[in-house]
Amino acid sequence: MTKRKTKVSGHRPGKAAQKNGPGSPESPGPRRRDSSQRARDGRHSGGRGGGLWLYGVHPVLAALANPRRRIDRLLLSPEAAQTWGQRLRQERDPRHERLSPETLDRRGIEAFLPEGAVHQGLAARAAPLEQPAIEDIAATPLAATKAETDAEAPPARRVILLLDQVTDPHNVGAVLRSAAAFGAQAVVALDKGAPEESGTLAKSASGALEVVPYIKVTNLARTLDSLKEAGYWCWGLAGEAGQSLAGSRPAEAVALVLGAEGSGLRRLTRERCDLLVKLPTRAPIQALNISNAAAVALYELLGRD
Repeated sequence: MTKRKTKVSGHRPGKAAQKNGPGSPESPGPRRRDSSQRARDGRHSGGRGGGLWLYGVHPVLAALANPRRRIDRLLLSPEAAQTWGQRLRQERDPRHERLSPETLDRRGIEAFLPEGAVHQGLAARAAPLEQPAIEDIAATPLAATKAETDAEAPPARRVILLLDQVTDPHNVGAVLRSAAAFGAQAVVALDKGAPEESGTLAKSASGALEVVPYIKVTNLARTLDSLKEAGYWCWGLAGEAGQSLAGSRPAEAVALVLGAEGSGLRRLTRERCDLLVKLPTRAPIQALNISNAAAVALYELLGRD
């Protein structure tokens, strides 16, 4: 496929991702709290339903390793402190070195989290990440890759995933995980209806929320137009498409749009796509769910040697 000519000029700056500072330090040394003290803390520090609590081994480890993430509280069960304490100290970013963990039993940790949250004995209270603008992602060159150092390797490809009315945080988290695994530049979602950054989304992303930009936009059609101007070819994934993704010839920069399960891509989204492609399936399965489709599509675009 012919490379689309880049027309970017004067893109608006994104939010400064480096403004996030270190987490607020707690008093030195781990400490235990009894139930009454823990309940008082929950009421005053964003307990159940308040604040952004990340939980689970991978989300918490990834957040502590992320210099852009502001964390002001870290909770560990005695078992988690024994199992993960050394790794937490080794992998956390220097900006979080002064953050002292609090030791609570598992039920004490659960008081701060949504009902049924699988926290594995770890939880961290954090501020939402500041995300870049989509224009900045499109204008940022790829980091050095094997393709840039190995003459026999294929050219590096840039891929941005866009989600059209996908609202389930578990699905969005799983898409972020695949995006991180295969090296997509960002995951973009509609501001209206898309899930906010949350512990549920972060748990489903298994740490990927800390490394893949999750960007909200108000108008997907205009965003696709902007990406075209930046040199991207806009492809839509649709089961009724006449051409398979595997049989296509992807460009060096692809903006791939995935629709909600059931309704698929909306009309205006389809009209903005340069090409519709599909992932063929065998009967009786008519289509993959959104997270599986994203993983297979990203493998086709970025995972093949």
